[in-house]
Amino acid sequence: MKCALHPDIETSLSCGKCGTPICPRCMVQTPVGARCRACARLYRIPTYNVKLSHYLRAAGAGLGMALAGGAAWGFVISLLRGFLPLYLNLLIAPLVGYLIGEVIGLATNRKRGIGLAVLGGVSLLLAYLVALLVPWGLRFFMLDILAFALGVFVAVSRLR
Repeated sequence: MKCALHPDIETSLSCGKCGTPICPRCMVQTPVGARCRACARLYRIPTYNVKLSHYLRAAGAGLGMALAGGAAWGFVISLLRGFLPLYLNLLIAPLVGYLIGEVIGLATNRKRGIGLAVLGGVSLLLAYLVALLVPWGLRFFMLDILAFALGVFVAVSRLR
């Protein structure tokens, strides 16, 4: 018997559903046995099926949260400048990252993917830049880079 897709390969395998001869390269192992690709129905999980409209909604939500979160981040730092230990920024940045990831997730109906994770990271970068622009807000310290990295990690992990 010859494989239906690769006629130069001899095989003794056949699809468990339709009986089409398949070779080991064509075979898809399923819980009920070996199947051809057509019968295995390999579909992408709907959670990772992100369309252009989802990206547009995510970009809008990310931009809005970057502006609001960055302004709040800079405002809180400016209010607590004299009383604030420098390491408290290590808590504020992941909180802003979490909020950005959560709002983008809600705007896209909990879709996930690499593109959405990149949008979350870029949104946190914009929030950090907005926080730097707030008068008496953030000042560029080495600890802020670590805080920013933690915030990006949290935002990306919510969307990946």
